[in-house]
Amino acid sequence: MRKDDVIRDNQGRIICRQLVCNKEGWRNMRYLDLDDRSREARSLTRTKCPARLRVKLDYSCGRWKKGGYRHAGFTRKNLYNHIDRYRRSKVKNGDANVAINYLIGKSNNDPLFFGKYTFTSDERLEHIFWADGQPIVDYHYFGDIVAFDSMYKKNKYNKPLVIFSGCNHHGQTVIFDSGLLSDETTETYKWLLETFVEAMGGKSSKVVITDGD
Repeated sequence: MRKDDVIRDNQGRIICRQLVCNKEGWRNMRYLDLDDRSREARSLTRTKCPARLRVKLDYSCGRWKKGGYRHAGFTRKNLYNHIDRYRRSKVKNGDANVAINYLIGKSNNDPLFFGKYTFTSDERLEHIFWADGQPIVDYHYFGDIVAFDSMYKKNKYNKPLVIFSGCNHHGQTVIFDSGLLSDETTETYKWLLETFVEAMGGKSSKVVITDGD
């Protein structure tokens, strides 16, 4: 970016300035056709780029302004949507790493947090299990009866999301922990239940209610 035109007030102070791209305009051809040139001309860098920014000085606050957000050409919602698309594009091929880093971050901030995961033989994320500290505490008070529901497949991976839940003394549903599995084999559910008991400090529920499958 480089400075371009300026406008001054009657006291000679700059009140308006235009900034342009450093590739704005064309190089004057007369500098390219010199016969007595002592060295080669520099590489052409100007490509008539139209990008420019005009700012005005607001004396009331002493700041340079463009004219307000209403002149930006997009809304706040457009901005948020763009940021969301950018973030999604960054994690599209790295969801497994993002999930693992999330577990690590949670464990650093929550001393009672429990997280566990396994990999396949080709180093792909296989199963993942997590439980926050407060739900673990809740389980020791309200975990005598646990509902075990594996019917949640409404995610972009179409994998079973298993929810362990219970009911507190107010009759409200309490989520104890969750697990995202790669399949629904007996071996997988064995791993899940063993991990659940491990997360809860070895305490097993007296009654487990399943979805019936």
